[in-house]
Amino acid sequence: MLSRLIQLSRLLPTDPNGPKEFAYLEMQYWAASISCLSVLALFLWHLRTSPSNGISKHLEYGSLLIVLYLMTFFLSFLLKTDGGLMVMTNMVYMLCHGAAAVILLKHILEKFPSCASFGEALLVSSGLILYFGDMLGHTLSKMEFSMSSKVFIHTPGTRSDMTAIIQGILLGLFLLPLLYKSSLQVWDYCTMEGKQQTQEAEDHTGKRIGSAVFYISLVVVLMFLLPSWTHLVQGLKVHPFVWIINYMFTDAHERLALCAYWICVIYVSVRRFYSISKQSKTERILLRKYYHLVAVLIFSPAVIFQPAFLDLAFGAAFAVFLTLEMIRIWEIYPLGHVVHQFMNAFTDHRDSEILIVSHFSLLLGCALPKWMSSGLNDRPLAPFAGILSLGIGDTMASMIGYKYGVLRWSKTGKKTIEGTAAGITSVLAACSILVSLLASSGYILSQNWLSLLIAVTLSGLLEAYTAQLDNAFIPLVFYSLLCL
Repeated sequence: MLSRLIQLSRLLPTDPNGPKEFAYLEMQYWAASISCLSVLALFLWHLRTSPSNGISKHLEYGSLLIVLYLMTFFLSFLLKTDGGLMVMTNMVYMLCHGAAAVILLKHILEKFPSCASFGEALLVSSGLILYFGDMLGHTLSKMEFSMSSKVFIHTPGTRSDMTAIIQGILLGLFLLPLLYKSSLQVWDYCTMEGKQQTQEAEDHTGKRIGSAVFYISLVVVLMFLLPSWTHLVQGLKVHPFVWIINYMFTDAHERLALCAYWICVIYVSVRRFYSISKQSKTERILLRKYYHLVAVLIFSPAVIFQPAFLDLAFGAAFAVFLTLEMIRIWEIYPLGHVVHQFMNAFTDHRDSEILIVSHFSLLLGCALPKWMSSGLNDRPLAPFAGILSLGIGDTMASMIGYKYGVLRWSKTGKKTIEGTAAGITSVLAACSILVSLLASSGYILSQNWLSLLIAVTLSGLLEAYTAQLDNAFIPLVFYSLLCL
């Protein structure tokens, strides 16, 4: 986010709406910083109560860092505003982000201990809090009885209908579990004094009823709650699904052809790779990397020729993944068992019976750089950060390292120097091809080759050394380096 701020500062003179966008992104930066700082404070508190010795220096340095950062935060707001209620409300807004991030992070680590490390949980919790804080700010700014339009939060007025629709769909799907569980509790309470049944018949009836309640809740969210929110926030007069259909047929030749291409590639790859996973002895790590290559085939043409439509497609894919994961976890009839059986063929040690995160990390790793690059962008390669780092670099590093790697970076790790070198070289080769394609499409390229070499090398070395989920971290780091 800091890199995006630096990038926008270069573009301020060319955009009349730039100052508002920059101010709002700056506030989001501080919100994300306070979230991370609150988690750091929680970590230091646990160190303080730990009986271990030799951590006093860590406590001193960490506490000093927190104090200095908070002072910078307060001074930043005092110097840029006239004080008074605006400063207080903005500070409360930021501190609420921090408290919510701590609560969510503790919940993630307790509920899914085998699916996320501390760093991964921090990334997920701070990202979700920032995303829903953005929704809350835009919602409050449209309410006439709220003070938000004047003193709470200034939101930019250049949001597109597509952005509002994607946010509305994701908001509804994140609220779906609450509606589903509440509806089941109401149903159980109403039928508590019903007829006595055998345990087997009762379980069978409960699954059918739970499935019906889930589908009804899904329809309520998508057909009623979603259009209500988009109408409030964006003033959208038509149903979001009608808007999506109209948008697809606005440039029907390219967009429908792209959809047909996606369907063909997904169908062939899923059918082929699932068959391989059941019949051959191919290592699962290599089988998973084939999907990274499929991501390159799917997303690369769209980034070049239909970038705005790809934003919508990413949102739709993430919504489908969320829905299928809920169906798998709750064993919703008739798809629950089928989805679980299929997804289980591609899991690794980070996944569990409770939650499978691999497909989410791959999709978000490709989508986040593209979403964050929307609007003015003087670095045409930045939207490709996820596709290049995951689809090309990570895949080639894993394949070459697995088959030909000899020299390991560490005695305990599996990453090899040969794999890292192959990943860096392949990304640089792909960048050279993309530069030619983008130049022929009319893009004005401003990426210096030296800075590109540094960005590719650093992200490749980070992939070799990181113990975190590289599908999530590497694209964001690579994107940040490309924006500078």
